[in-house]
Amino acid sequence: MTAYLNTLGLVCALGRGQAHVARALFAGASPGMRPQAGWVTGRTLPVGAVPGLLPPMPPALAHHQSRNNQLLLDAALQIEDDLRAATQRYGAHRVGVVLGTSTSGIDEASQSIAAYLRDGHFPADYHYEQQELNAAADFLVEWLQLCGPAYVISTACTSSARALMSARRLLDMGLCDAVICGGVDSLCTLTLNGFSALEAVSEQRCNPFSHNRNGINIGEAAVLFLMTRENLGSAAQPLALLGAGASSDAHHISAPEPTGRGAVEAMNKALGQARISAEQVSYLNLHGTATQHNDAMESLAVTQVFPAGVPCSSTKPLSGHTLGAAGALEAAFCYLSLVENALPPHLWDAVPDSQLPGLNWVLPGQRLAPSAQRRLMSNSFAFGGNNVSLIIGDAP
Repeated sequence: MTAYLNTLGLVCALGRGQAHVARALFAGASPGMRPQAGWVTGRTLPVGAVPGLLPPMPPALAHHQSRNNQLLLDAALQIEDDLRAATQRYGAHRVGVVLGTSTSGIDEASQSIAAYLRDGHFPADYHYEQQELNAAADFLVEWLQLCGPAYVISTACTSSARALMSARRLLDMGLCDAVICGGVDSLCTLTLNGFSALEAVSEQRCNPFSHNRNGINIGEAAVLFLMTRENLGSAAQPLALLGAGASSDAHHISAPEPTGRGAVEAMNKALGQARISAEQVSYLNLHGTATQHNDAMESLAVTQVFPAGVPCSSTKPLSGHTLGAAGALEAAFCYLSLVENALPPHLWDAVPDSQLPGLNWVLPGQRLAPSAQRRLMSNSFAFGGNNVSLIIGDAP
């Protein structure tokens, strides 16, 4: 069964909507990647923040108020007509929601707990539901008045990549005719301080795969696809999720398995499900966090799966690492590459790490090579040895 990707709504540090994000992505620009103080005591850190005001929560849904859900609403409003048309076409019980997140409304919860400790009571606008991991799915269900399967996956940095896999599974099993899928994560003190405690956050823009790399930048984003069993889009060449592979090497709670064994397994599974060879992949969006161990592992894994090489780049210097939203966001970047026939450049200081195998970096202005059927891969790797690779391309 073909899992069509009919439409896309997204918001991140590069902008809002397909046109704005694509323009910045292929130019290698990121309006929202700026140094900010106040997240981690005594540090000013580059963060990939969504610039400008977010849409207000509808009054009837005030109990869903959180920055996370406002980001989600921003993405959803971009494709609201398509979402409501799918609901009307299939019925509310045949439309599912599968999202990935790691933060949910935990920042609002943290602020409310601080107020409780200071004042002896919670703020009037505090709702426990804000911080539940399923809050994002609950919000979309209530906003769109859906009653199909709806849940959130939280597997750290593979969360929303797994959400796309799970959405396809709901279609394959015949449980849904359409699934709203993707991910959302907002900037918050919990994640910034957590990664800072791991000494994994850089005070400069991240520098993936460089000899000088010294850590990640954190970002925020919301991404929504409408995935269906039939093509609902108007594009001459419809796009689809062609393959997905997952593995869990369980090497360490936070460090990747150093040889890339789990990453290789995920990529090979995705190729197998898509029924293609590595030589048929036109571009690879790397996980590319700019940490010492992740980049070393991924370099080894990529050279094992793609011995002949593949054009590749890490887009995290543009978006920041959006954690639970990263898998869907970087799948969205592949989607935009297919729409625009362009590739995101690899931004770094061009000082290679002599201890790592060299990769085939995408240069500024580089276009997607012509092909009878275009296929792009995106990697996501998470704590605990949790690995996912997705392949997006022209629908067969």
